[in-house]
Amino acid sequence: MLWVKAIHVIFVVAWFAGLFYLPRLFVYHVDTQDTAGHDRFVLMERKLYGLMTIAMIGTWVFGLAMVVMNPGYLQLGWMHAKLTLVIALSGYQGWLKVNLRKFANRTNTRSGRFWRIANEVPAVLLIAIVILVVVKPF
Repeated sequence: MLWVKAIHVIFVVAWFAGLFYLPRLFVYHVDTQDTAGHDRFVLMERKLYGLMTIAMIGTWVFGLAMVVMNPGYLQLGWMHAKLTLVIALSGYQGWLKVNLRKFANRTNTRSGRFWRIANEVPAVLLIAIVILVVVKPF
């Protein structure tokens, strides 16, 4: 069980690294005017998204493995809240994918300020998830 938990945490850390960095790339991409810079950002964003997807899948697989090993977790309120937030993060990643395509097609209409604010979403969810897992308030 401890190995599964350790691998789960490793995937979570990798996933959050991508969730923090991709919107930051969008902040810089907004200000890029030249074709070479645009193409460079498109490549970086696409590759990062691929790694994020692997990390997200690993997070889900090893997280669900822990639930299968300890089905009693599903009776706990904090676990329901955590799973809800993880589902929201997965949706957030899907939304980033939609916007990644907009950047690639040069159809992004959002400002750098918007992406700076969007960049805070995973941080807020991370804080909530860590509190739920460590404190187990309900």
